[in-house]
Amino acid sequence: MTTLSERISQSAFDGSRLRVVLLLDLHDGAQQQFLEAYEHLRNQVASVPGHLTDQLCQSIENPSQWLITSEWESAPPFLAWVNSEEHVKMVQPLHACVRDTRSLRFSVLRETSNIAARAPEPPKGRLQANPRVGDGVVRHALTFTVKPGSEEQVAEILAGYDSPEARVDDTTRLRRTSLFMHGNRVVRAVEVQGDLVAALRHVSQQPEVRAVEEAINPYLEQDRDLSDANSARVFFTRAALPAVHHVASGSARPEDVRRHALFYPAKGGCGMALARMLARQDELAADDPDCPVAGSTIFQRDDVVVRLVDMRIPLDQDPLLSLGIRGERKTAVLRRLLDTEVAGGLSNDRELARFLARCDMALITDRRSPGA
Repeated sequence: MTTLSERISQSAFDGSRLRVVLLLDLHDGAQQQFLEAYEHLRNQVASVPGHLTDQLCQSIENPSQWLITSEWESAPPFLAWVNSEEHVKMVQPLHACVRDTRSLRFSVLRETSNIAARAPEPPKGRLQANPRVGDGVVRHALTFTVKPGSEEQVAEILAGYDSPEARVDDTTRLRRTSLFMHGNRVVRAVEVQGDLVAALRHVSQQPEVRAVEEAINPYLEQDRDLSDANSARVFFTRAALPAVHHVASGSARPEDVRRHALFYPAKGGCGMALARMLARQDELAADDPDCPVAGSTIFQRDDVVVRLVDMRIPLDQDPLLSLGIRGERKTAVLRRLLDTEVAGGLSNDRELARFLARCDMALITDRRSPGA
């Protein structure tokens, strides 16, 4: 049995309250314009399900530095909102005012009230039960689609570039980049030790990466102009595929496992529920020290669900385990959450094997930095 202290984990599904911190650096003279845009925005945010409260703060030392904090009943409603097309359009007026931003998300673990003051009404949502153990690695993914018929050209471009410099600064480095395709959908998963934002900015400025991004531009279904800051921001905001759950035993050696990515065709509106179900299954698998699953990361945005899994055995040796549905009635639960027209049947071994093969994304490149 893997103990809590041995397990490396992160999760958006523990039901605890969420505190979101948004740091902003405004353009000189844009304070009033920003405040007016925020006043309009906060009235819309207040009606979002799961939102509890927010505060807008301005630095007492530098008037160009602002802080927005918000509290949510739990992470899923916030993620559903922040990853929505509605949110992309809603925050557009703020971008003209902002030089730089950084978003941080925290589960509320403990809180202390002023016992001399009258006790406030208890907030909705529960506290995080226990501190989680991390490995110092931040996981994130980007996903986008290319024009049908261009998949081979895009795969060749994405597989052939030179790796960028892994070291960002004294505390941040790019550890691993895993790139997969499923039909015309591209998923690029990255592992960063240190500051994710700093690493992504560093990578985007490397000539090797800029050349690749320019080379695939003609094939993208969503147009973008990377020389235009707003166009690039909107594209990468829409392409963000956040990690909503990760668990690993922490004991597997890289040479003993093989990385796979599985794309699950979720039924409309069921992406979050599907990710939550897979997360529960992976938590159970992590309890078994003999389980061939060394670790998994679930990425989810809307109805796009991708599960990155490190396996000690071939993927097709145990389809139920590989798919994350080993256990009584788990196949039936998965079927209810899938677009069955795309997924097909799951009622026998042959159908399960066919579905697994259909989910298995094509590996384009999997690169580790030295020492990772």
